[in-house]
Amino acid sequence: MSESGKITVFLLDDHEVVRRGVHDLLSGEDDIEVVGEAGTAADALARIPATHPDVAVLDVRLPDGSGVEVCREIRSQNDAVKCLMLTSYADDEALFDAIMAGASGYVLKDIRGSELLAAVRDVAAGKSLLDPVATARVLERLREGGGPKEDDRLAHLTDQERRILDLIGEGLTNREIGERLHLAEKTIKNYVSSLLSKLGMQRRSQAAAYVARIQAEKS
Repeated sequence: MSESGKITVFLLDDHEVVRRGVHDLLSGEDDIEVVGEAGTAADALARIPATHPDVAVLDVRLPDGSGVEVCREIRSQNDAVKCLMLTSYADDEALFDAIMAGASGYVLKDIRGSELLAAVRDVAAGKSLLDPVATARVLERLREGGGPKEDDRLAHLTDQERRILDLIGEGLTNREIGERLHLAEKTIKNYVSSLLSKLGMQRRSQAAAYVARIQAEKS
């Protein structure tokens, strides 16, 4: 919260008209203050740490990346920032990525203004807006999808990399993994880069999904 007691919000959307509309909607409320906005992932990553918002409203699809990646990066730096994903598409994969990135909510752009305001307030208050039905559907799809078993790739990981992979699967950020294992965050980043390379993956969310599939097969 700002010194005035208002909920501070940062907006990320590459469509200026949408961004301006959301800005006007939020700014019209006595208890909400928009402290910054951006149209690209790079801009958002540069500006969000400087503005220290309570809530970051992030468009999922961006010209230079994904709001999910912005969420993951911002929360690895400061997990006090709550992320509310805003998207035009009901996409199970993006929802799963958002869950693993630590997002507090995921809403569609056809949401009514009053519902978006309620979502921002709920997320700021620490509530999760991830629809349990949609979340269950995503996890069920992963179970049914089969996916890789404990294959040869896991054999190439060190014990420490296996431990870190499991913690990624639990949705922990690099900072949280570092605290759990009593290692520096930079050390964890190096481990994550190494294990992703060994698994033939580019993104952390792929590793998280991989762990979820393995655990689903075991259950």
